[in-house]
This record gives sequence, C-alpha cells and structure tokens, in this order.
Amino acid sequence: MMHRPIIILPACALQIGVQQSHAAQSKYVDAVVLGADCAPLILPALGDSSDLEAVLSVCHGIMLTGSPSNIHPRHYDQDVLDPKLPQDAARDATTLPLTRAALERGLPLLAICRGFQEINVALGGSLHQAVHDVAGKHDHRENKADTLERQYAPSHAVVVEAGGRLAQIFGGAGELSVNSLHGQGIDRLADGLTVEARAADGLVEAFSVTAAPGFTMAVQWHPEWRVADNPEAMRLFGAFGQACRDYQAERGRP
Repeated sequence: MMHRPIIILPACALQIGVQQSHAAQSKYVDAVVLGADCAPLILPALGDSSDLEAVLSVCHGIMLTGSPSNIHPRHYDQDVLDPKLPQDAARDATTLPLTRAALERGLPLLAICRGFQEINVALGGSLHQAVHDVAGKHDHRENKADTLERQYAPSHAVVVEAGGRLAQIFGGAGELSVNSLHGQGIDRLADGLTVEARAADGLVEAFSVTAAPGFTMAVQWHPEWRVADNPEAMRLFGAFGQACRDYQAERGRP
C-alpha cells in the first residue's frame, strides 16, 4: 500500500534566539498536509553539503516556499541594491541546484513567492530588486504595520492566460484576486518559462516550465495562507498533490 507522497520543503537558515536554525513556516507545512494531502519533509539549507540525489530519490515533489529573505543578486549578475534587506546564502546554495535537479528528474514542482523567484534565477532569469522603483510598476509590498490578516488579504487582480496550465487548474478563470507581499519580482523571464498570469502593471505573477513533462507551477502570491478557507488555493494544492501521487504511482515505489 502506498503511503502519502513526500514533498520536500527547503528550510531557511536563520537565527532563532541565540541559536542558528533551519526552519520552515507552519503555513507551508499546513498547505502540504491540508491542501495537497501529502507528507511534508523539511530539507535543511546545507548548500554544497546537501546530498540532493539522496533527497530526490525518496521524494515525490518539491515545494519552494516564500521567505522574508531575498536571493543574492550575484546569482543574476547584479550588485546588492539595498543591503538592509535580508538574504540567505545557505538557502540560495541549496534551492538553486535543487530546482535544476528536480526539473531534470521531472519531479512535480510548486513554487511560491521567493520560490517563484528562485526558479527564474536558477534557469538564468533576473529580478527587479525594487519593483516599486521601476517605472510603470505598482508597489506590491505589504504594509508591515498591518495585522497578518490584512497583509494576506486579497490586494489586486491577476489576469490568467487563456488556455494555460493555471487556467486549466482554475477551470478557465480569466482573473483571480490575490494577496501581494513582495518587493522584488521578475525582470527578465528565463528561457523555457511560460507566463501563466500577470498583474495589471504587466508584472509576471505566475509561470510554468514549458518543457516540463509533469506539473510545474510558480506563483508570486501566497496561496498557502489559510489554505483550507480558500477554494482557489485548494484547487492549486490539490492539483499539485495529485501530480505527486501520479509521480509516485508511475515509479511503482512508496
């Protein structure tokens, strides 16, 4: 009998109190359990010390989570614009090669916020380090003085590309209302990615990996927030979970 598919959640490296730690936020863990009906497994941010082959041989999907930190811009040939913004070199060194290895294996892949940006950078794309300073772009940041409920409330609409993979998941929906908690965003979209949704200012808000044989979806917003109360988020995580079950069954192993 097959057990529930295992989904890897890469951890952030951060300091909790006086101790260095590896952590993943509970809302992502909850989304894997409640939305995808899968078993989450948190991967420490070990960088070059990670045994990615061992990890990928036992899992059935990868979910790249959001994070307060940003990808270091050296990974897309830029200098740091604002040194006050948090970074996480250990996570960069783990998730960028993990992304490429997962795609090579054809593993189901779902990415959110920082994870959305990680896929683009891992495949050769670049980011705006401050979307709000780019001519013609809106300010996509949350108000940090607000309550979490208000920060994660719907903020703006995105237009879903007709006939795309995201449209299929949502039953052909042409527009979604999403939350918005990011200061950075897509500048140059990497080769091999297909836009699935855009904001009104043209900023890419969702994409898939064009040639990937299975499920790949990356979104800039946060569908994991109170996932069980959001029918659209449940459809997204449900589709991801089913892809992980299909991957598990095709390989005929737990």
